[in-house]
Amino acid sequence: MQPLIRNREFLLALVVIALIALIGLRAPEFVTPGNLAQVFTDTSILMMLALGQMAVIMTRCIDLSVAANLALSGMVVAMVNAANPAIPMPVLLLLTLVVGGALGVVNGLLVWRVGIPSIVVTLGTLSIYRGTIFLLSGGAWINAHQMSPAFIGLPRVEFLGLPLLAWTAIVIVLLVAAAIAWTRLGRAFYAVGGNPTAAVYAGLDVGRTQFAAYVMSGLLAGLCGYLWVSRYAVAYVDIAGGFELDVIAACVIGGVSIAGGIGTVGGAVLGALFLGITKNALPVIGVSPFWQMAISGGVIIAAVIINARSGRRRGRLILREAQAQS
Repeated sequence: MQPLIRNREFLLALVVIALIALIGLRAPEFVTPGNLAQVFTDTSILMMLALGQMAVIMTRCIDLSVAANLALSGMVVAMVNAANPAIPMPVLLLLTLVVGGALGVVNGLLVWRVGIPSIVVTLGTLSIYRGTIFLLSGGAWINAHQMSPAFIGLPRVEFLGLPLLAWTAIVIVLLVAAAIAWTRLGRAFYAVGGNPTAAVYAGLDVGRTQFAAYVMSGLLAGLCGYLWVSRYAVAYVDIAGGFELDVIAACVIGGVSIAGGIGTVGGAVLGALFLGITKNALPVIGVSPFWQMAISGGVIIAAVIINARSGRRRGRLILREAQAQS
C-alpha cells in the first residue's frame, strides 16, 4: 500500500474521484452516468493533444503552436469539404493528418536542424499558422450549412453509449501507451529528456528524437483539428484560441516534468480529466468565470511546485545511494 500512496497517478486519480464526489454533493445531476460520459467526450480532444504535448515536453522541448496547428488543420479540411462535399471521409481524415503532421515537421526541423530553441520556434509558428488561416479563409467562417452531413456526423456516431469522438480518444490513449512502453522511440523520449548527454553516448540522436515528438504532436493536432471543427460545426480564425495553455496545464498537472524525462500517459490523461471536470463543474455550482481562471492557475502553480519538490527528493535519494555505495 505504501508504494501505491506515493504513486502520482494513483493520488491524482483519488483527487479526481474526490472532486466528482464533492461536486455531486452540490449538484447531483452532474454525477449522472450520462453527464459524466458527456464530460469525458468534452475532454477527449484535450486528452489527445496532451499526449502529443507530453512527448514533446519529455524531450525537453515545448509546443506552443499545438492549438494553432489544430485550427489550421481544421480550417483546411473544412474548406475542402465545403468546396467539394463529395470527397469521401477517409480522404478528408488523411488530409487533416497530413496537414497536422506537416506542421509538426516544420517545428521539428527548426528545432533539430536549425537549432532554434523550441519555445522560440513554436511561438513563431503559432503566429504563422494563425496568420495562414486568415490568408486561406480571408477571415470568413465555414458554418454548419456549408459542411456535409457526413463531415459533421462522423464524430457523433454512437457505440455502446459513447460517441466516436470519445472512442477515438480511448484508442489514441491505448496506442500512445503501447508506443511509450514497448517501442524504442518511447524509451528514447525518456532517455533524451532525462540526460541528453548520456543518451548520445547510448547511441541516440537527440535532435531526431525531438523531431519525432513534434511529428507525433502534429499528427494528433491535425486529427483534433477535424474533430474540433466537426464537433462544433464551425471553422474560423480563432478556433481553440489559447487552448495550448490548457494542453500544457494538463501535462503539468499530470506530473509531466517541464525539465524533461518524466511523464506517463496515465498522468497526462488524468491531468486532462481533472481540467475537464473542473471547467465543466464550476459553472454548474455557480462559480464566477473569473474565479474559474484563478482556480485553474492556482492548480497549475501547485502542480509545478509538487513536480519540482518530487524532483529534488529523487535527486537526494540518488545522492544518498551513491554515497552509500562509496
